Amino acid sequence: MKLATVRTGPATTTAAIQLRSDAYLPLPADDVGALLGDPGWRAKAEEALAAATDSAGVTYASADVAPLLPQAGKVICCGLNYGDHIQEMGRELPEYPTLFAKFADTLAGPADELVVEGSSRVDWEAELAVVVGATLTRANEAEAEAAIAGYTVANDVSMRDWQNRTLQWFQGKAFDRTTPVGPVMVTPDEVDGGGFEVRGYVNGELVQQGHTRTLVFGPARLLSYISQFTTLRPGDLVLTGTPGGVGMGMTPPRFLADGDVITTEIDGIGRLENRVLIRQPAFH
Repeated sequence: MKLATVRTGPATTTAAIQLRSDAYLPLPADDVGALLGDPGWRAKAEEALAAATDSAGVTYASADVAPLLPQAGKVICCGLNYGDHIQEMGRELPEYPTLFAKFADTLAGPADELVVEGSSRVDWEAELAVVVGATLTRANEAEAEAAIAGYTVANDVSMRDWQNRTLQWFQGKAFDRTTPVGPVMVTPDEVDGGGFEVRGYVNGELVQQGHTRTLVFGPARLLSYISQFTTLRPGDLVLTGTPGGVGMGMTPPRFLADGDVITTEIDGIGRLENRVLIRQPAFH
């Protein structure tokens, strides 16, 4: 099953189940996060899908897919989680996950323009993200695994000049509408046990490629760990980290220019393609 949040007007969205590559069947919820808040969401989605005819889907000609979880209560990210990325940043393998948080305001749609104001060191970070489907408090890994509603694609676009102003990363990770997520959430029953290959491109050039089997902390372990100190709820989002190939790790470092297009791709889930517009404010 593949679920999306689709814009139906300037300020409205709806949860939808994907019928075809460009067709979605609206579901009775404002977005995927709201849908997951209903304990019977899966049965309702399956019933809608079973009842749909080949012509029942609504085709959105503009492919106006919104951020998957526009009202996510928690957006928690793991840094330094792929062995190759850890090495390129000159660090040792961690004993515990390096975590930071974003707000729902950081999230953008899979084809949205990302307008960055006030940073000249904008970097890309292609990632697998995990959608929480059940409440987790001090859960073990088996419980965390069972609570995964699905998987999606994200890019943790990072403003490195802001990130490196202090030892805390938060300010370089929380710019509004700079973290694209989507286009769909794929439920675990459609995923084989081998994990995912994550790829990132800048203007069509492959710059990142890594497999989630090399994660230091896999999805269930991450959710279990996070749930030891904060309760995870349906519709929360966890980004699992980025593979090697970020701009800051290159020699010399490379950053995005105004108008560059970043593409984030995970086979079996989908693709994000976002143009980055870099604007310098009149006042700093």
